Amino acid sequence: MSCLGTVLANDEVKEGISVRGGHPVEQKVMRQWLLRVSAYSERLLDGLNKVDWTDSLKEIQRNWIGKSEGAEMKFKVKDSSIEMDIFTTRADTVFGVTFMVLAPESELVDQLTTKDQRDAVDHYIAETKKRTERERLAEVKKVTGVFSGSYAINPLSGEEIPIWIGDYVLAGYGTGAIMAVPAHDSRDFAFAKHFNLPIIQVVIPEGEEASDPATWDDSKDSKAGIMINSGFLNGLKVPEAIAKTKDYIRKMNVGDVKINYRLRDAIFSRQRYWGEPFPVYYKDDMPQTVDEADLPLKLPEIDKFLPTEKGEPPLGRAKNWVYKDAYPLELNTMPGFAGSSAYYLRYMDPKNKQALVGKEANEYWQDVDLYIGGTEHATGHLIYSRFWNKFLFDMGYVVKDEPYKKLINQGMIQGRSNFVYRINGTNKFVSLHLKNEYKTTAIHVDVNIVSNDILDIEKFKGWNPEYKDAEFILEDGKYICGWAVEKMSKSMFNVVNPDDIIEDYGADTLRLYEMFLGPLEQSKPWDTNGIDGVHKFLRKTWRLFFNKDNKLEVSNEEATKEELKVLHKTIKKISDDIEKFSFNTCVSAFMICVNELGALQCNKRQILEPLTILLAPFAPHLCEELWEKLGHTTSVCDAPWPLFNASHLAESSFNYPVSFNGKMRFKMNMPVDASNKEIEEAVKSHESAQKWLEGKTIRKIIIVPNKIINVVIG
Repeated sequence: MSCLGTVLANDEVKEGISVRGGHPVEQKVMRQWLLRVSAYSERLLDGLNKVDWTDSLKEIQRNWIGKSEGAEMKFKVKDSSIEMDIFTTRADTVFGVTFMVLAPESELVDQLTTKDQRDAVDHYIAETKKRTERERLAEVKKVTGVFSGSYAINPLSGEEIPIWIGDYVLAGYGTGAIMAVPAHDSRDFAFAKHFNLPIIQVVIPEGEEASDPATWDDSKDSKAGIMINSGFLNGLKVPEAIAKTKDYIRKMNVGDVKINYRLRDAIFSRQRYWGEPFPVYYKDDMPQTVDEADLPLKLPEIDKFLPTEKGEPPLGRAKNWVYKDAYPLELNTMPGFAGSSAYYLRYMDPKNKQALVGKEANEYWQDVDLYIGGTEHATGHLIYSRFWNKFLFDMGYVVKDEPYKKLINQGMIQGRSNFVYRINGTNKFVSLHLKNEYKTTAIHVDVNIVSNDILDIEKFKGWNPEYKDAEFILEDGKYICGWAVEKMSKSMFNVVNPDDIIEDYGADTLRLYEMFLGPLEQSKPWDTNGIDGVHKFLRKTWRLFFNKDNKLEVSNEEATKEELKVLHKTIKKISDDIEKFSFNTCVSAFMICVNELGALQCNKRQILEPLTILLAPFAPHLCEELWEKLGHTTSVCDAPWPLFNASHLAESSFNYPVSFNGKMRFKMNMPVDASNKEIEEAVKSHESAQKWLEGKTIRKIIIVPNKIINVVIG
């Protein structure tokens, strides 16, 4: 059997099969470089209290770092000198342990597998390698496992416990082994049910009574309640039992209290050509750093950017990729976040050839005042960047230990994705409503070759050489694609090409429309149906400056009271909403302003110049053009921001709603400084009041200045 030797990312593999080509995939352990992000776990948590970030993003990071206080307990293996270290946040439930589970990658698997179980375990490990960690975590209902043949001894009860291997345990969290308490953990419960293992209830939840676990549909909550079946813990409440268990395991020397973090070290190696090469060489298979005098280390020429036939990264193809003609250089390259983690520091001092950032420049700029980015970076870039900054702070290279003072999450633009369904192991695709008859893999397809969920088969064949000879199982002569609303992404082939929109409408229309879609922090589905309205608004704005013959027609006359009111209402709204990052409401305010100025047939310079400055951050290309047409020789970006004058919004009159016995009958305009007597006389003499007063007596006239008038009649 031949090997492609291709390194794939997690999202390029589904159920042990490569998305492209449908080939079987096997995971192998690789020697890689890592960043010790985990060493900064506590400081990364503490730092969240110092920054002005959204609560939701802080919570995402806290959960990702995953601090938990518990106990690390020692379970001796029967008839062996081996001890299994188990981390648990609930040492009080140890009397409910009925089996242990090892991660398939654990080094203990080989040591604890008995001769009788060797074939079964080897087969299980081989199957597990076909699934990614992401799949293992996501597929909570899929229960798989195999018995190792060995037993552990419960350090509190002394009972023998079977040791299993299961892929729902990951090697990277805790010690890569768990004590399973199926009565009080859903995944342990499902595992026990599947393999007919004992289930012992050790906590009676508040308000319940003990019951037979064989009758349960799922595990029971154990956060609060009374301990049972637990020896010296019986009758205690959960918090008391946790404290007593910690004291007990310390005294008996079978464990200790420990803080654990879910955060793992960041893999810093990539098996590709493009990336910074590591300045590392190997002497007697031990890594050494390249002398500073020999830096920078530059990428070598290679014949093609593919892995070698042995599965080595592309740098394995380079000739003489050695140091000092003797020592092999590292073949992996650095990931993209090698640069993106600290790029903001380089912006402070971009021309410095001696350092990433000079001390003087860093002391001036210090940190980033405002960062706008998506929540998709919460557990990647933002964690790495904070770690990187803290490391540089510890080394004395930067003055702040947090990189971003304030952070706002912009919502994702969502797109409508389409899928085709390939029958596993073939180059044959089955239409949506027939796919359940086959075992298939869903593959994203370019939305630009799909119309109303119907695939253009010929374009699909030309879209990717791999599919040129593809076969199709159709329904009613058509191939119907599946669909979903997802994040707009190149990897999902649901990206709308901005060049096409700019070609039809211009860059300012696209820019304004993206802001107009909704609040900055909300995710928004992309829908071009409304883009024409934004384009019409920009054309209306242009027509305030130009006549029907497209000639500039701007008047130097004094602006009227009504025109100044429209302008200053807009200045206030735009200035306030920009500060709140409420850009969609700014666009709405501009539309109202332009409509009102159009109705007033305003073409006054006194109004249009400030309006151009206000609109410039939103539609810079149009406004730069208008600014020049108005006779300016400098950029509109250099113009001072218009100042709001509240006096222009002061009203001289108020349009009162006039009610008779509480029912509004008409409106009447009166000066805002009119006295109550003047208002009463005006109401009595108003022509619209006569039919309501005919034959009636006015008993009282209630006036709330600049709000309402109510005439009580009888």
